[in-house]
Amino acid sequence: MRRLGFPGRSIAARLFFAAAALSSVVLMIAGLALTEYYRRTAEDVFEQRLGVYLRAIVADVSESGEDGRSGPGQLGDPQFELARSGWYWQITRLDDEAHEIKASRSLFAAKLPKLSDLHVPAETGGVRRGVALGPDGRWLRIVERVIDVGDIGVYLVQVAATTEETEHQIARFRWSLIVAFSLLAIALALATAVQVSVGLRPLKLLQRELSLIRRGERGRIESAYPTEVAPLAEELNLMISANRDIVERSRTQVGNLAHALKTPLSVIVNEADAAPSPLAAKVGEQATLMRDQISFYLERARAAARAGAIGATTEVAPVVAALLRTFGKIYSERGVAFSGEAAAELRFLGERQDLEEIVGNLLDNAGKWAASEVRLSVALENAEAGRSRLVFTIDDDGPGLAAEFRAQATRRGQRLDETRPGTGLGLSIVAHLTADYGGALALDDSPLGGLRAQARLPGL
Repeated sequence: MRRLGFPGRSIAARLFFAAAALSSVVLMIAGLALTEYYRRTAEDVFEQRLGVYLRAIVADVSESGEDGRSGPGQLGDPQFELARSGWYWQITRLDDEAHEIKASRSLFAAKLPKLSDLHVPAETGGVRRGVALGPDGRWLRIVERVIDVGDIGVYLVQVAATTEETEHQIARFRWSLIVAFSLLAIALALATAVQVSVGLRPLKLLQRELSLIRRGERGRIESAYPTEVAPLAEELNLMISANRDIVERSRTQVGNLAHALKTPLSVIVNEADAAPSPLAAKVGEQATLMRDQISFYLERARAAARAGAIGATTEVAPVVAALLRTFGKIYSERGVAFSGEAAAELRFLGERQDLEEIVGNLLDNAGKWAASEVRLSVALENAEAGRSRLVFTIDDDGPGLAAEFRAQATRRGQRLDETRPGTGLGLSIVAHLTADYGGALALDDSPLGGLRAQARLPGL
């Protein structure tokens, strides 16, 4: 599963965190609601239990009066016999001289607070229910009722129990709920991650197909995609097809323009050479300059069109081997040896013609200045955003080039030594071609003592 990135940049992270946040809110609300429901249910059950004890005592008092005996055994709960157990009952006479006539042994001579004194309103049937602080400092849930036994008297019957038992039950339920919901949250998070991964799998497949097209291993998107992604894949196929059509038309138009312009200029140059006069020489010079300029810009136009082509790739090793053989033969009379190689798996993300133009110009320039040796090496380096670059390094053992002249050497038509053959366009063409491909040309000192030229181009 792919690593989730920053939520603001990753669709997977956005979906995951949105689902996790929503699940957390729902689980939190559900937990609070269940806890509150359990609390109310536990308190209702607790009060019902107290109510049963209250009715039993009331029935006993109603039958036997002040002399009746509502012993703990009759209530069926031994906690009423244990001192300060938290379970109490108490009967108090309210008419005449109010006094307590009986209480559970657990009360241990203490007295229960009256809810009527705390202004707790009575329910239907005269029953009061409430919470008050007991004689032992603990909170008690109290149920009380006033009964009139006629001639025998008026009595206040109370049953109370500490709230600790209920609170402990609620606390245990709350912790059980936290554990259960935590496990559920983890399960939901894993399920969400799987769901997001499965849902975004078509986009990952589309990315891989586009990468294959960019490397020239495939011509179009071929896989079947879900309904939501299929229109995007079709639009990308149309865009790739349109791009190739534009590149092909550009090549044709540039070729036609080159033929239309260079042929008349060649005629002018030939006519000027045939008529030896100052005017003819000037016309021939300017016509030659125009032809060179046209060649330069037309070549740039061709290269720009080719650089925009999607899916064009070239094997580097055959091109390098062919160029080294060619220039080795050209400069063999001067005793300049050309050496170097490229790994068989290296590929240039562009047209073969452009690679030959770039490397060929660099080798040609090195051969013109080298004393005896030119070396070529090709390496693959990783650039920003995970895109790889091919680094073509050409070293010669010539006189080199001072740092202040290196920028000038890559300008169009600049010739630093008129005694050397050429038009001065070689390094300029290389600089512009590498820029068209998003790369760069750098000049530096060579370990061989001459000039080192490095061209960085997209590759894999």
